[in-house]
Amino acid sequence: MNNYPTITIDLIVDRSTCRDVLRGTIHAILFHRSFGTVKPRTFEVLDVTMPGISDIQTEQLVNDKIDIFWKGIDIGASKRGQIVVTFSEKRPKKSWFQVYMGEEDVPWEQWIINAEVRQPPDRERASFESTLAATLTKSIFTMITYTTSEKGRAAVPLITDATGISPFPIRITVKIGGVEVGL
Repeated sequence: MNNYPTITIDLIVDRSTCRDVLRGTIHAILFHRSFGTVKPRTFEVLDVTMPGISDIQTEQLVNDKIDIFWKGIDIGASKRGQIVVTFSEKRPKKSWFQVYMGEEDVPWEQWIINAEVRQPPDRERASFESTLAATLTKSIFTMITYTTSEKGRAAVPLITDATGISPFPIRITVKIGGVEVGL
């Protein structure tokens, strides 16, 4: 059992919006958990404005993980997957006799994006997109509500290094059918 908060976002997407929805959602999570100086950017997904980070390394990381997700969904039997964003802090790792053994990443928060790819019939497209837009709006509201809450603020460890976009290691993993892919 994890002793850190886990926030779950459930999305049902179609093939045409999958990449944009996932990109916007991951960027919004990273934006709300960035503690350094960031150059903001926005993503328009189904008439929902989502915040993001304009940073080459961040954009490359997000795009790589979305490509891995897409390839896993495209070639696999399962049309469901997860993208897990984990924020950690570096702590000294000690051995049995309190001897310093380097550093380890200790998670302090995790965001799980459960995504299912469906292809709605053409006659239901407008309803599907409207529902997805409402889900994205609710997801943004969840991010804002959680990160500004007392519980969300208390989860953040002491910031000891103020360089870069985030003073904490960020790990993004992709799981398709419960199996981690793209290692």
